[in-house]
Amino acid sequence: MSLYKILIVDDHFVVREGLKLILETNEQFQVVGEAENGSEALPMIKELHPDVILMDLNMPVMGGLETMQELKKQGSSIPVIILTTYNEDDLMISGLAMGAKGYLLKDTSRENLFRNIESAVHGETLLSADIMDRVIAARPQEKGTVPSQNEANSLTGKETLILQAVARGLKSKVIAFDMGISERTVKAHLTTIYNKLGVDSRSQAVAVALERGILDI
Repeated sequence: MSLYKILIVDDHFVVREGLKLILETNEQFQVVGEAENGSEALPMIKELHPDVILMDLNMPVMGGLETMQELKKQGSSIPVIILTTYNEDDLMISGLAMGAKGYLLKDTSRENLFRNIESAVHGETLLSADIMDRVIAARPQEKGTVPSQNEANSLTGKETLILQAVARGLKSKVIAFDMGISERTVKAHLTTIYNKLGVDSRSQAVAVALERGILDI
């Protein structure tokens, strides 16, 4: 059984301790460090090499989005799962576009926390229905409501269906079964979608498609 190292970055002690207590009930996860902000977290990330980072958005000194930007500059491939609350919807699309592997409400269930971490470790993005509803609701209506002809035609019908399924949080295996195609074909379509949209992850593809008005969920 693999052991996955987790770094928790949140300025609230109670949140960090709560997550740590939950994670310690699963022998697959080990909390290797805690930080109060991104500035404190960056050197810890270099030293500890966590497998997954659980990161708050709003923190003093250096917030989650700024920290993700710095990690991207450094070429880090460590998956980040954003910790969010109900009053931070305006930051969601930005986080997705920057490659966050998922969003977790701070009061999420134990099972959902584990699922998200396992998905992130395996390079997948888990976007739950409630989170996607909030992302869509937070999308500025003036942006991309009328896509250009080129953008509207950039994805084929099948590619659009696959991306819609991804936005609903479905995994490649489930999408393949529902569409009557192989999982390998789904992944090939996803690669094509990434290339067309200029992204490199499921979360970025969904965010960009929403911003441009290509995806209507």
